[in-house]
Amino acid sequence: MRLLVEKVPEVVVVAEASDGREAIERAVAERPDLVIMDISMRELNGIEATSRIRDQLPGTSVLILSSHATAEFVGRALSAGASGYVVKDAMPQELSAAITAIRRGQAYLSPTASQHVAASLTRGGKVESPLQSLSPRQREILQMIAEGKTVKQIAFNLGLSGKTVETHRAELMRRLDIHDVAGLTLFALRNGLIDGEASAG
Repeated sequence: MRLLVEKVPEVVVVAEASDGREAIERAVAERPDLVIMDISMRELNGIEATSRIRDQLPGTSVLILSSHATAEFVGRALSAGASGYVVKDAMPQELSAAITAIRRGQAYLSPTASQHVAASLTRGGKVESPLQSLSPRQREILQMIAEGKTVKQIAFNLGLSGKTVETHRAELMRRLDIHDVAGLTLFALRNGLIDGEASAG
């Protein structure tokens, strides 16, 4: 991502983050005009991080830069408050156009993302995800479970008791009608909450 961003002359990088939680912390500390966010991030995925950044920093815009371009991903990103969505194989000129549009208060979708959304809506589909039936906390815990973290690790990271995490896990299984951790991991992978590399690590 950095290599693409560095080719856009009007962008000055003030901070970088390696996971979703760090992205929120850096954004709050630096208060940038724009955050360029990847969806596939450990600990807290880019869509959840986008939602929290927009809640805490209403004046900061978020542009999603992702390898995923399906209507579901785009819809989730826009629902979380993203102002734009660009696929990673875009040229620097497109990223520049997206940034310019966002600075003018406009939304921007790359042509590939727009085509997927239009095709879904033309078929009468709704740009929704099964993840939308879960609360932000449930999605957060589901992502950590899928990344292979133990109840103890999740509890420590979120400042919760192990019993509370176990209660959330049981509720996730009940709500999704999935009865083991492997099933939860597969669900998270299929719905883009994690990618293959995150689940393997």
